Amino acid sequence: QVQLVESGGGLVQAGGSLRLSCAASGNRFSINIMGWYRQAPGKQRELVATITKSGSINYADSVKGRFTISRDNAKNTVYLQMNSLKPEDTAVYYCHCNIGPLRLDYWGQGTQVTVSS
Repeated sequence: QVQLVESGGGLVQAGGSLRLSCAASGNRFSINIMGWYRQAPGKQRELVATITKSGSINYADSVKGRFTISRDNAKNTVYLQMNSLKPEDTAVYYCHCNIGPLRLDYWGQGTQVTVSS
């Protein structure tokens, strides 16, 4: 059974930095896409950043230039370095993986990021 374990969330002042990590385990097949999504109170879940197995990256416009996504394929781990954080970045951040030839989707349990002004 595939499990995604996230870590690195917390409380930070505006302008600060946090680094999120998500480690996948239990997968028999390789991970096609790894990424991060977020959901703020009262809002829909939205894409933050994704990275393919070959390293192609996509960012939401709101985080371009501030966030950096990376992955370690050997460790089945994806990272999100978040710099210059703003109060509007406050949300629960979810790790997402798309795995195998059937392209099945898996989600982490979410980690809270709170940015104070």
